[in-house]
Amino acid sequence: MSGPGMPTLDQMSVLLAIADTGSLAAAARRLGRAPSVVSYALDNLENQLGLSLFERVTTRHPKLTKRGEAVVADVRAVLERVDALRARVKGMLDGLEAEVALVVDVMLPTERLVDALQAFRLQFPAVRLRLYVEALGAITELVTQGRSIVGISGTVHSGLEGLEHIPIGGVWMLPVAAPSHPLSENDANRRGDLKDHIQLVLTDRSPLTAGQDFGVQSDKTWRLADLDSKHALLLAGIGWGNMPEPVVREDLANGRLVALKIPGWLGAEYTFQAIYRTTVPPGPAASWLIERFASQDRGSTPGKRPRAKKTLRKQTCGLV
Repeated sequence: MSGPGMPTLDQMSVLLAIADTGSLAAAARRLGRAPSVVSYALDNLENQLGLSLFERVTTRHPKLTKRGEAVVADVRAVLERVDALRARVKGMLDGLEAEVALVVDVMLPTERLVDALQAFRLQFPAVRLRLYVEALGAITELVTQGRSIVGISGTVHSGLEGLEHIPIGGVWMLPVAAPSHPLSENDANRRGDLKDHIQLVLTDRSPLTAGQDFGVQSDKTWRLADLDSKHALLLAGIGWGNMPEPVVREDLANGRLVALKIPGWLGAEYTFQAIYRTTVPPGPAASWLIERFASQDRGSTPGKRPRAKKTLRKQTCGLV
């Protein structure tokens, strides 16, 4: 017994038009064809499949059979994939990337990342996205290795040759600790007091900045590989550390963490930049993504801290 024939894309389009409109005449109007042509295409499709897809004898308007409902669901999925394929190929012909690989700094506020990627999905529905989240030199490493076309990084490698750097704002970093921590209980901490307590420090997983310290104030340090672990230990009262203000905003409001009061130093700005290799400039989609991050800094970015007072200093290397 031979299997069902191979339906054409045109036949599948006719089937969906009839199913969606509920009549042959309405489907013909949608497709810009004569009703007889639509009916002929449906007859051929049913003959090829060996199934009756509609009940056309007992009802005035064609009604899908149970088997017809199942076939329509599959046909709809096939045509959606075909539309996605056509959109992707059109993008390629227009110079649009098939995929954009992006690596972002773990310090980047989640609100900024979500805003950019939601807009990216709407703007480039046919472009796939590959996202990495790293810290310090690991971001630059992924870009220089070609594993990521664009990086959103701190400024630890601003002087590195072969990379283009575009400033896109920053995030405010605060020295914080749990309320039970000795530093939290003292309103008159001196800068030197920090050296006597464990500082939780985000470590670099790449060789680019191996052995280098950024914002380390204490002789006693615990090194952690990710920001979530650092946050959890701070909440547990194990040491103190610098954290992005949006990450600890709710903790500060609810009293789970306390911003340390150290005269002359209440925090610093961790600045971001979009980076890419000068020999491999970003395509239209990746360039649009960079501009989206830059426009966040020019406008009103969710979770962004107002400009600091003069007593607060700006850090180019960041506090980690």
